[in-house]
Amino acid sequence: MAPNDPKQSGGFFASMASTLTNLGSAMTKSVNGIVGYEGLEVINPDGSSEDLEDEARKGRWKQEDRDGYWKVMQKYIGSDVTSLVTLPVLIFEPMTMLQKMAELMEYSHLLDLADECEDPYMRLVYASSFFISVYFAFQRTWKPFNPILGETYEMVNHGGITFISEQVSHHPPMSAGHAENEHFIYDITSKVKTKFLGNSIDIYPVGRTRLTLKKDGVVLDLAPPPTKVNNLIFGRTWVDSPGDMVLTNLTTGTKLCYIFNHAAGLDLVAMK
Repeated sequence: MAPNDPKQSGGFFASMASTLTNLGSAMTKSVNGIVGYEGLEVINPDGSSEDLEDEARKGRWKQEDRDGYWKVMQKYIGSDVTSLVTLPVLIFEPMTMLQKMAELMEYSHLLDLADECEDPYMRLVYASSFFISVYFAFQRTWKPFNPILGETYEMVNHGGITFISEQVSHHPPMSAGHAENEHFIYDITSKVKTKFLGNSIDIYPVGRTRLTLKKDGVVLDLAPPPTKVNNLIFGRTWVDSPGDMVLTNLTTGTKLCYIFNHAAGLDLVAMK
């Protein structure tokens, strides 16, 4: 976890900018003739459209495992695979979704600054910067394990924050989390729908995220963009989140909208 020093947050934003720049020129190409599978696409995370045959053979899978898993998964193309499929252990990292949710608190000092800020527009800027910071964790493309029903995870005194999460549904998987310190109350319900596309998967967040700033009682609501995980089976896996991220002040009606472009960065649209 990063220290609660706003001056040190520049490293995160510099890293994000570098990552998005590298992905900005990513190219898509069908590899039907290369690997012999109809409708399969590989996107080079380095932004090159050359040597996609080599890219298709990279990644975390052995060739024999890749071929076998593709035969199993191709029947699910177009489906929501949230609860349909037993996934191979090699795509997981040794933590659960409940622990992954706790990682959202890494840059929570931005929420402290939002609570202390008198300017209502800068308050949204600080809060939205916190919500953008969670995408830093997408550099790790391993999937966390689904917790068992009723499982909990607690993180105590991270910069004065207490965080607790619980798995509240198994099928479909759904987690709930709560974090609090002297400045804010943060509540999240993590639930998604998915669409499996062969070598990629679209993930649509359908949960709810609410933030209450204690000083003035301001309540903020987050509507995040969808996420796409590329090169699931063929090629090196990487994550993109094209779409709108909208942060709404439910107290005043003011909205802040970021547009995430396809692997090319984001634009601040407007506050209104």
